[in-house]
Amino acid sequence: MSSNVFFIDFRADVQNNMMAKLEQVMARTGLANVIHPRDLVAVKLHFGEMGNAAFIRPIYLRTIVAAIKKAGGVPFLTDANTLYAGTRSDAPHHLTTAIQNGFAYAVVEAPLVIADGLRGKSETAIAVRGKHFENAYIGQEIVEANALISVAHFKGHELSGFGGTLKNVGMGSASRKGKLAMHSTVSPQVNAENCIGCGECVEHCSQQALALMDEKAAIDTEKCIGCGECILICGNKAIEIAWDQEIPRFLEGMVEYAAALIRQKTGKALYVNFITDVSPACDCYAANDAPIVKNIGVLASLDPVAIDQAAVDLINAEPALSHTALTVNTAPGGDKFKGLYPAVDWAIQLDYAVQLGLGSREYTLIRV
Repeated sequence: MSSNVFFIDFRADVQNNMMAKLEQVMARTGLANVIHPRDLVAVKLHFGEMGNAAFIRPIYLRTIVAAIKKAGGVPFLTDANTLYAGTRSDAPHHLTTAIQNGFAYAVVEAPLVIADGLRGKSETAIAVRGKHFENAYIGQEIVEANALISVAHFKGHELSGFGGTLKNVGMGSASRKGKLAMHSTVSPQVNAENCIGCGECVEHCSQQALALMDEKAAIDTEKCIGCGECILICGNKAIEIAWDQEIPRFLEGMVEYAAALIRQKTGKALYVNFITDVSPACDCYAANDAPIVKNIGVLASLDPVAIDQAAVDLINAEPALSHTALTVNTAPGGDKFKGLYPAVDWAIQLDYAVQLGLGSREYTLIRV
């Protein structure tokens, strides 16, 4: 069954600017039906790691916040703490990063609440009874909210091929315990030929699972939690994943976590994808590479699967920009995410989400 996905592009003028268009697409998608008066509304987004500038502009969030208030809801912006050591691994650092990246109350006109508390331990177990997990551990404040608005920056991702709504809801809403459970199958390995012994990965490992031995990085698998930060940190591509065995399970586990929250918010959730600054890697990285395609627009839907499929299709339909990390599959119709990460079958997350009844890969794109 086909689902509706509403779309606005970036063409605008003084009579109908992007803020007005964003308000229109939220209304067309059915925001007023999702939010009831006095609902506490969790606006789940990614505040961006310090040093990254590809995240969604805070002024766009102010428009979404205003639309929620107009519908009678009480919005708060939220995300859960990270598993890796960075600028968002505990609530004080996370809030500081969010504010310094522009998500202050004076800008967005909504308070910031870290979903899983001070150190990532405030969580609620939701039964999922999936192939990989019996329960999903989700940030308590998101679970206790009356409604959920997922606002995802759509981009490439080194473990999932792309990061969109399903990743924002599944991985992004999980407590540290939940993130650890999902990453536990992702065990990095060192390619000694590429390792130059610089020690960057050792310095950044939150678990002290990396050390230099004979001037090469070595991983202590007993200490490693599979957060994947070392893969991001290494500029020499010396740390790799056993893609064929571990990535399918990682993607399915992520979708099971998304399923837990989506089911808990049945009839009370709306999903938004910003196809802007489509960087090749996650916003968790403390830098962002050049976007691989032009800014395309914003999608909104009640179907978390259809909206991710539509985003992939819109990106793949574009010619790639020159001088980026993407060097293959650059023509219109080429699979941009396979071009970035040829060993990652990104479609696994969509197919499994359909299998779990979360939505449809079939959609009707409606231009607003």
